[in-house]
Amino acid sequence: MIKLTEVSKAYLKNNKVLNNINLEVTPGEFVSIVGQSGAGKTTLVRLLIGEERVDSGQVMIGDWDITKLSRREIPYLRRQIGVIFQDFKLLPKKTLLENVSFALQVSGGTSQKISKIVPSVLKIVGLDDKKNRYPHEVSGGEKQRAAIARALVHQPKILLADEPTGNLDAINANEIIDLLLHINKFGTTVILVTHNKEIVNRLNRRVVTMDHGRIISDQAHGKYLL
Repeated sequence: MIKLTEVSKAYLKNNKVLNNINLEVTPGEFVSIVGQSGAGKTTLVRLLIGEERVDSGQVMIGDWDITKLSRREIPYLRRQIGVIFQDFKLLPKKTLLENVSFALQVSGGTSQKISKIVPSVLKIVGLDDKKNRYPHEVSGGEKQRAAIARALVHQPKILLADEPTGNLDAINANEIIDLLLHINKFGTTVILVTHNKEIVNRLNRRVVTMDHGRIISDQAHGKYLL
């Protein structure tokens, strides 16, 4: 599903943000990537969604060699990868339904496809009764659920969650993680980037620990080591 081979990336000469990263993620896995600020987690995310290019090495996602993708091909890659961010990135003047629908509209989805898919993903994330509310009318946890629904509309094989609980209280954070686990049960590969020790330890899933641009630990059923 995902394979990084000897990947390195530097923004300043001789200052590698990623240093010789080797990582494989198989279909259906739930993997937590952890590390202190500056460990390289964000850069790794940006490489996986095509926002950054490697300096050396190879990144494969399925049959896609990300290191060779043209800018024109990147939007097609991103339909295979759903991305969830810490700050939700919802459009404030659109309802939750409109926010989720918009993700399909911009990629040329037909009204028939939108009317079929959007209600189903809103139901999966538990927002079918709040679909006509605006972002300012719902809680932080509900905003993140809407962001997850938006990430699911393309039925991605991979869901990449970059600090999805960073702006949430403990109760809402645990509900979002439970939702990610539920999505994972359907076969979607989930990569969770987080610094939340309690969540990682509760999951007891695979944990990849990064430090200063390197992978220093890869545990099949791990704990937060740092």
